[in-house]
Amino acid sequence: MSERQTSPMRVAIVGGGTAGWMAAAALSKYFGDQLAVTLIESEAIGTIGVGEATIPQIRLFNSGLGIDEREFLRETSATIKLGIKFIGWHREGHSYFHSFGDVGRKIGTLPFYQYWLRYHQEGGELDLEAFSPGTLAAKHGLYGPGKTSARMPASAYHFDASKYAGFLRRYAEERGTQRIEGIVEGWDQHPESGHITRLHLDRERAVETDLILDCTGMRALLIGQALGVAYEDWSHWLPCDRAWAVPSEGNGRLDPFTRSTAREAGWQWQIPLQHRTGNGHVFSQSHISEERAADQLMANLPGAALADPRLIKFQTGRRAKFWDKNVVAIGLSSGFLEPLESTSIHLIQSGIARIVSLFPDRSFAASQQEEYNAQMAFEFRAIRDFLILHYNSTQRDTSEFWNYCRTMPLPDSLSQKLDLFDATGQIVRFNTELFDIASWLQVMWGQGRRPKHFHPMVRAVPTEDLGRYISLNAQETQAQIGALGPHEAYIRRMCAPGKASVRPG
Repeated sequence: MSERQTSPMRVAIVGGGTAGWMAAAALSKYFGDQLAVTLIESEAIGTIGVGEATIPQIRLFNSGLGIDEREFLRETSATIKLGIKFIGWHREGHSYFHSFGDVGRKIGTLPFYQYWLRYHQEGGELDLEAFSPGTLAAKHGLYGPGKTSARMPASAYHFDASKYAGFLRRYAEERGTQRIEGIVEGWDQHPESGHITRLHLDRERAVETDLILDCTGMRALLIGQALGVAYEDWSHWLPCDRAWAVPSEGNGRLDPFTRSTAREAGWQWQIPLQHRTGNGHVFSQSHISEERAADQLMANLPGAALADPRLIKFQTGRRAKFWDKNVVAIGLSSGFLEPLESTSIHLIQSGIARIVSLFPDRSFAASQQEEYNAQMAFEFRAIRDFLILHYNSTQRDTSEFWNYCRTMPLPDSLSQKLDLFDATGQIVRFNTELFDIASWLQVMWGQGRRPKHFHPMVRAVPTEDLGRYISLNAQETQAQIGALGPHEAYIRRMCAPGKASVRPG
C-alpha cells in the first residue's frame, strides 16, 4: 500500500467565517488524525457575519462537539430564541408567532391541530397559540427553570456570528486544524479527473489537497469560478436581492425571539444579543431604492446605531451541484436563501453533516456525490417553498412588491401542499424536509389560510370529549409555562463568572 494511501487525507477548507470554522471544528472532532485539515483565509476578505439567529438543530451541532452551553453563551454573547414574531405579514396591524416545538399534545393517530380545527369551527375561543409553549414563553419573556424544575420549550440561539467563528476557530486549532493566512489566487487540476490538486497562494505558496470545502461565500471561488458549476436563480419566487445590516443598542429587554416586520418592499429583522441588537432590512431593489430602504431601516431601530449600515447584495437560488469532482460547497457558496426563517447557519450545518456521513476516500465514488447532491437539492427546495409561503399567503396590497408576491405563480411542490391544506386541513411532511407539521401550521394559519374541512375521524369524537381534550391541552401548556423563569435571569445566571469548558473528546 502506497504512502499516499495510508497517510491522512488532506482537506483544504478555503474561507473562514462561520462556514469555514464550523466545518473545521466538525472534521477535527469526528475524524481526528485521519485527516490533515488546513483552513485558508485572509483578514483582507470580509465575511457576511450577520447569520445571528438559528433553529434548534444548532443545539445538536454544539452538543456533538461537546461544547458547554455556559461557555458558549458567554463567548458568543448569545441569548435564547424560541421562535419568530411576524409583524404585519398577513396584513398591517396583525402579528403571529412561529415558535419551535409541537402545538398541542397528540392523541391517537391524528395530530392535535385536527381536533382544534373542529373546535375552532364550532366556535371555540382558544387560539392556536394557547397550545404552543414556545409562543407563550416568548410573549412573556420566559426561559429556564423558575422556583421548581421545568420542562424547557424547544429553543435555539441568537449569537454574534463573528464571535462564534472565533470560538470554533480556537476549538478546531486545539484539535489540529492548521490555519494559513492567505488568498487563493490559482489552482492546478488533474488532467483526467479535473480534481483540484493544488491551491496557489500569493504566487509563492501552494497547498496540496485531496478534498476541498469551498467556504468562500457568494464568491464561490472554487465551485463556481474554478469548476464552473452553474447557479439556479430563484429570484422570480423570492425577489428580494439586497439587505442593509446594522448593529444598534437594544431596547432594554432581552426578548427570547426574533422580530420580522413586513416593510414596503421586504422586511426588517431584529435579533437581541447580550451586548447589542442585530438589525437588517431585506428588500427588492426593483421595488425600492437602496437609499429609501436604508432610511426605513434606520428609522426603525430599537436604539442608537453602533455603526454605519452595510449593504449586502445577493441572488436567491442554489448551485446546480453542491459537490463536483473533489470540491464541496458549504454555506453561501452553495446557494442563498434569505434569512427569513434563520436557515443560513442550518444549511452550513446540514452540508457538514452530510459530508461527514458520505465522506469519500481518494477514489471519490460517483454514487456518494450523487446522493449528497440529491439530499442537498431536496433540502434547499423544501426550505425555498416554506419561505415563499410567507410572501404569497398575504392580504397586503399596499405596494407593487406585495401585489407581485401575492399573485405570482408558485412551484408545483408548494401548490400541492397549500391546496391539500385549504381543501382538507391536512399537512403532509414530505420526505425529510426541515420544517415539520407544526411549523407549516403556524405559518399557514398566521398568514391567514383557513381550511374548509378537518379530518373526518374527528367527527367521531363526542363534543364533551373534544372539549375535555382541548381544555386539558391548554392546562398542560399553562402549567409548563408557569414553571419557567425570566429569560434575562437565565442568561445572567448562565453567563456568571465560573468554571466552564469544552468537554473533552
